[in-house]
Amino acid sequence: QVQLVESGGGLVQAGGSLRLSCAASGRTVSTYSMAWFRQAPGKEREFVAGIRWLGNTYYADSVKGRFTISRDNSKNTVYLQMDSLEPEDTATYYCAGDRRNGARTTQAEYDDWGQGTQVTVSS
Repeated sequence: QVQLVESGGGLVQAGGSLRLSCAASGRTVSTYSMAWFRQAPGKEREFVAGIRWLGNTYYADSVKGRFTISRDNSKNTVYLQMDSLEPEDTATYYCAGDRRNGARTTQAEYDDWGQGTQVTVSS
């Protein structure tokens, strides 16, 4: 059974940085396409960034140049480095896994999900 556990959320001022972590068990991250999504109150869950099993990355336009997704195979963990944070980035951030190893951006296409971690950016 695959389990994804996020951590690293918190409260930060606009312009600041946070790094989110997603620790995986039950599956090796290097054989698995993974992504970060986020959901703000009253809004739908949206794609933020993804990393395929081959290592190539892709981003939503809203975070391109500010966020970086990466992984550490030795720790079986995926990260989301978030810089130049804006109040609009405030949301619950979720880690997700796609067992078919695509470059997918819709939540329905992901098989495994973490419980989420809250990120709040104050102005």
